[in-house]
Parts: sequence; C-alpha cells; structure tokens
Amino acid sequence: MTFDIMPGCEPFSHADGPHGVLVLHGLTGNPTSMRPLAERLAGAGFTVELPRLPGHGTSLEDILTTDWSDWSGAALAAYDTLAASCTHVAVVGLSMGGGLAAFVAERRPGIGACVFINAQVRTAAPELIDGINEFIAGGVETVESGNSSDVKKEGVVELSYGAWPLRPLLTMFKAFEDVHENLGAIKAPCLVMTSREDHTVPSENSDDIVARVAGPVEHIWLEDSYHVATIDNDQELIESMTVAFLHRVFGQ
Repeated sequence: MTFDIMPGCEPFSHADGPHGVLVLHGLTGNPTSMRPLAERLAGAGFTVELPRLPGHGTSLEDILTTDWSDWSGAALAAYDTLAASCTHVAVVGLSMGGGLAAFVAERRPGIGACVFINAQVRTAAPELIDGINEFIAGGVETVESGNSSDVKKEGVVELSYGAWPLRPLLTMFKAFEDVHENLGAIKAPCLVMTSREDHTVPSENSDDIVARVAGPVEHIWLEDSYHVATIDNDQELIESMTVAFLHRVFGQ
C-alpha cells in the first residue's frame, strides 16, 4: 500500500561543497523538525541529505509496517551515498535520529564528525518493555504519546504522529542495547547539545555519549527549549553552533 506524504514532510537534498552532512529526524517525527537546520547547513556550503525515514511523514498506519532495520538501513544508505561523493561526511541527529547517528558512526569509522541533539542511545527500563509487551499481547498496537509536541516556544507545534507504534518501538529499544554498548567505537569529534528540560528523552543519554565516545567532545546545554529543540527557542544557537563546529572540524 502506498501512503501519501504529508505536506512539508518531504526529504531535503542539497549538493554543494566537498563536505557532506547527513541530518536525521526522530521517531514518529519527520524532516520538518530538521529542515531549518538542514537548510542552514546547505547555506553554509555543505552538501546535505535529510531523508524521510521509512514510515514517517505519512500516517501512523505506515510506520507500523516498519522497524529499526528499515530506519537504520535508510540512514546507512544515505551516509554511503554522501561518502561516495564527499571528502568528509558528518551526521547530525535529533532524538532517535541521534541514536541512528551513533549507529552510523559505530559502523562507519571514517565518519568526520557527529552532532547529537537530545539524542537517545539508551534502551528502556525492563518494566517499560514488559508494559509494552503486555499492551501488544492485549491487542494494542499504538499508544498516545501524551506529549506529542515537546516544544516550549509558543505557537510552534511539531508535526508528528502523536502516538507511539509499539512493535516498531520495541525494535528501537532492542537496537539501542548494541548502540549504547559500542559508543566507545566512535572516534570522530562530537558535539552534544542537551535541553535542561526535556519531557521525552532523559539527559542521561547525553551524559553517556559524553562519557563513552572515544573522540573529543563538546557539550552544550540548551536553557530555553524542550525536546524538539531544533524548532524551539534555541534553534538559532543550535544552527550556529552546528555550522561553526563542522567548519572547524573540516577546516573550512
């Protein structure tokens, strides 16, 4: 079955200089949350790919047909496409996109840099996993998120599904066991940005990235944004710090 893409949720692609950046959105989100950052990077002279991950930006029914293997496969394929034409490639990810960024970096040791924004790299607590399995056993496939748009800025709402797809969610949590275990394989320079107040992903995820990656790390706290910080009050800070960091790492 083919699902229509919601207006504005299309992927973004920009071919420019020799340095590439892969930009990845989060679970149940879509490219709208990362498009301003992707466009800022494109304007700064980078070649940019912002894919729409499988099952996203269409309908909740669509995402139920996908899982971590689809999302991680799409991320790796997009990275490899950039790497085939660019001298260096960085990966930037928000939320689950940050976990995907770590996944890509762990499997592509030639990666140039990583930027993690309120990234999730930890699996869920056993009691949460048990609860999800109980829901599924009872015939429940989705659960309302209760906080579908974790944005502090007044008048800004993230265009997301507003519900968690339970079976796909379990595959993400399972994958994060390996992602978290292998953070030490990341040797590229990393920029980690973390909201002080995040109702979706605990800041301990960022703490683990900072403590475990093998490459040099810069950690910035975002004081005026919630989880979807890329479209929140700290948007300008995130964009300017990301561009400056990548220019510095790539010697531009």
